[in-house]
Amino acid sequence: MKIYRKLLVLIPLMTICILVWSGFSWAKTPMETIQEGTEEVLSMLKDPAYKGPEHTEERRKKIWDIISHYFDFKEMAKRSLGRHWRKLTSQQRDEFVDLFSFLLQHSYIGKIDKYTNEKVVYDKERIQGKYATVKTIILSKNDVQIPVNYRLKKKGDKWMVYDVAIEGVSLVNNYRAQFNSIIVSKSYDALVERLKKKKSEAMSGSKK
Repeated sequence: MKIYRKLLVLIPLMTICILVWSGFSWAKTPMETIQEGTEEVLSMLKDPAYKGPEHTEERRKKIWDIISHYFDFKEMAKRSLGRHWRKLTSQQRDEFVDLFSFLLQHSYIGKIDKYTNEKVVYDKERIQGKYATVKTIILSKNDVQIPVNYRLKKKGDKWMVYDVAIEGVSLVNNYRAQFNSIIVSKSYDALVERLKKKKSEAMSGSKK
């Protein structure tokens, strides 16, 4: 009877251990995260169903949906504002994240859309606590090598991208310099108004 009672206690504990171990074994590494996201985008771009100018809007929306699953736009927006982020209210932060996300979408989705069968080499990853860097190389048709490094931060059991450095130039640092210059010389409100104007112009252009 005592053995039976011990088994009743041990079985739930063993089940929990198995579930926890399984969860850790299923969690993707930073390298696997970048590879999975990149392959999803490339696979979609090669799909005949999305090719052609008549599918441009649908194709770009699909690209953005995929990217949004792997990028932490709030973290990127926060780092792009630097010290100015601390002064914002919760409502202001939400507004800025929305504007910043749209800016990224409008600025870079077209560049990804112009993919012409370049090869992506997944070089190596470096993990330091909850932060990681994944180094990749894009090989063009002319064998030109373009280094692209992804910086990721762990959220729960998932790695999310918070910065991309292309040929050593950080996307976040580049925006931080631009944003800081506007805020210091004018004001934060001036920056927001400029971003709103860009968004309005982009949306008006897409409807034409």
